[in-house]
Amino acid sequence: MVLSARICGYEWTGDKSFSIMVEYLHAATLLHDDLVDDAALRRGKPVAHSISGNSTAVLVGDFLLARALSIAAQTEKIKIIKVIARITEEMSQGEIHQLIRKGHLDLSEKEYMEVIRRKTAVLIEGACRVGTLIADATEKEETALADYGLNMGIAFQMADDLLDYTSDTKSLGKEVGTDLKEGKLTLPVIYALKRAGSKDKSLMESIIKNKDFSVREFEMFKELLKKYQGIAYTENMAAEYIEKATEGLCFFKDSKTKKILLMLADYALARKA
Repeated sequence: MVLSARICGYEWTGDKSFSIMVEYLHAATLLHDDLVDDAALRRGKPVAHSISGNSTAVLVGDFLLARALSIAAQTEKIKIIKVIARITEEMSQGEIHQLIRKGHLDLSEKEYMEVIRRKTAVLIEGACRVGTLIADATEKEETALADYGLNMGIAFQMADDLLDYTSDTKSLGKEVGTDLKEGKLTLPVIYALKRAGSKDKSLMESIIKNKDFSVREFEMFKELLKKYQGIAYTENMAAEYIEKATEGLCFFKDSKTKKILLMLADYALARKA
């Protein structure tokens, strides 16, 4: 949000204060997500509700959502308030959609894309858009940076979904295989299932249905994802969205801020945790 404001010529300090609302939104969703998913770890540490209890985690999340809107109101810009409200609504709908479709083996790639657009990409798109609104940017600048945020957000979530099958618990800060245990079908799985032969498909489906699958079964599952190009396909798709994101920045002249935004896009794709 700060970088989006700066690349549009914003030179004051309000961007730092107002950017807190985006982080509050993000923190609130993490508190609620960990509860919904019954997660054990977040960034390598015990989740909040395991320490303070479910009621406290829910109420703190609610407070952060309300506080984000309160900070948005302090900007006295109705467009910013609308963006923050839309992020809150879209992210909730994305999580609900994912929750309803948990464990459904017929989840389509189209549905997956809609879920990650809402639950992740809209937040990053909104952060970029708010930055442009604080800077009183032109409509063209707003569109370019919103597109950057949306495309980077989609790539970021794809890369995140890959880590469940390519990283380890220590690096990731949470248990690997969590998505599979929770019945979340992400793009590597959706694509591999579509391409797998009947025998391998049946094996994959049986592992997905068994929440208590063994380490050996999980390793077999990962090998099948590789065999049927689920990993490679997701990597390529994420790279395409990062390319779309960076193309949008061509509109802006070269600067330190632009360089950082380009580096952030590269990091979204290359991160290991």
